[in-house]
Order: sequence, then C-alpha cells, then structure tokens
Amino acid sequence: MVTPRKPPPCPTAGTNRPTGARTTPEPETGIPAFNVYASACPARMVLDRIGDKWALLVLGRLRYEAARFNVIRRDISGISQKVLSQVLKNLERDGLVLRTVHATVPVAVTYSLTPLGETLTQAATSLIHWAESHMEQIQHAQRLYDDRMANAAP
Repeated sequence: MVTPRKPPPCPTAGTNRPTGARTTPEPETGIPAFNVYASACPARMVLDRIGDKWALLVLGRLRYEAARFNVIRRDISGISQKVLSQVLKNLERDGLVLRTVHATVPVAVTYSLTPLGETLTQAATSLIHWAESHMEQIQHAQRLYDDRMANAAP
C-alpha cells in the first residue's frame, strides 16, 4: 500500500527554513497566518484545488443538499466519472466534503458538505454567479482582443 506524502510544513518566519510562507501570529488568535504569495506555502495547494471549475461546481451543487455520485454527475453536465471521483476525493481529503456510506443493498454513498465546506460555499457560489452574470461582457472582451490580435499579426 502506498502512503500519500504529506506536504511540507509551511515555513515560519525566524527559522532556517525558507521564509515568507507563514507570517507572524495573528494578535487576536495567536494562530500563524499563511502567506499564499510565498512559493512554499501549502495554502497554494488549497487555492489550486478550490480554484478548479469542477471543484467549484461540486461545492455549489452540494450547498443545499447531500447527493449521491450519479446525481452529482448528472447535475454537472460535462464532468466525467473519473474527474468527479478525483474532485470528490480531493475535497474529502481537504475536509470540505463528507463521504457517507449507508449500509444498504446495494451500498449507497452520499456526499455532503462538512461545516468547513459550508464556510466556503458562499464564496464558491459568488464566483459561479459572477461568471454567469458577466459572461456576455467577457465574451465581448475576448472578441475585441481576438480581432486586435488578428489585425496585428504580420
């Protein structure tokens, strides 16, 4: 059995490890703040994961109710079984999604948001709605850019 490698701890200021990934502790909590602009900060991995379109759509889909795998797959048009499986595993590993196995015949598995996942869904839903409401402007900007590039080409 292969044991997954743990990411390296986020370096702290004042140590002989690379600096910049973690800043000094927050005064009100005493918890070190992470600096996502530092290359060694593990918070970048989380941003990469939740910045994925499929992860955002899965989080948005689970916002109001738990669902089984095939229901999620049916509701998110275009996602493959392999990609959905990987996204759910990653979100579960990050503590954002809970996988519940029900002792039925056949076995039923549902996915739901954890309390931590619920804290993220407002931001995820905002990004989804922003993309939907600004799509015409983005497409217009893309056409203008493409036209400029086509006319500038030698």
